[in-house]
Amino acid sequence: MNLWKKRLGRVPESVWEQAGLESLVLADNELSEVSEKIGGLKRLRMLDLGHNQLMKVPESLGELEGLTDFLYLHDNRLTSLPESLAKLTKLRYLNISENNFEAFPECVCGMTGMIELRVSDNRLTSLPELVGGLTHLRELHVRNNKLISLPESLGMLREIRQIDLRGNPLTNLPDSMASLPRLEKLDLRWVETLTFPDWFAVLEARGCIVYH
Repeated sequence: MNLWKKRLGRVPESVWEQAGLESLVLADNELSEVSEKIGGLKRLRMLDLGHNQLMKVPESLGELEGLTDFLYLHDNRLTSLPESLAKLTKLRYLNISENNFEAFPECVCGMTGMIELRVSDNRLTSLPELVGGLTHLRELHVRNNKLISLPESLGMLREIRQIDLRGNPLTNLPDSMASLPRLEKLDLRWVETLTFPDWFAVLEARGCIVYH
């Protein structure tokens, strides 16, 4: 069901009665809340709540354990996510960019099937060590946050191809990143504060680094 940009203001009750829905797009509708009834849409694989005015999302999102393709929460006013979302272990794509996160939502670290994670344009000052548990992750986008350092556990992301760190006030990088076997692009543009580690030249020689 595609209800993109319909100026709804609130979600019609009839939507929650569509138990067979596999895709639901509610983006760009000036929504300030979403009913807990969304947890009844057990067959959802794709959910787009982006470009709204949400300050929180329902606990019942964690009941959508069939959510596999994407969960799009980009461009809202979120500062946290319910711990219940850790149950979304089959989810492959999550976008929580352009919100008001100051702390990384640890429930995300439970989404162990994640392939692509976007958390750009927030206010994060750190990433938890638990992020290393996202061992299927191929892309990590944390552009334009307030990250000064990164956890050593990033070295556990053996499938990672791209890491976007643009616009963060980083002062160092963990040594564990030197041994990421599949890394193709480490984007460090607009990072003016970084002290380059000894191993940096190895990745630069592989053509992985972008910083100009």
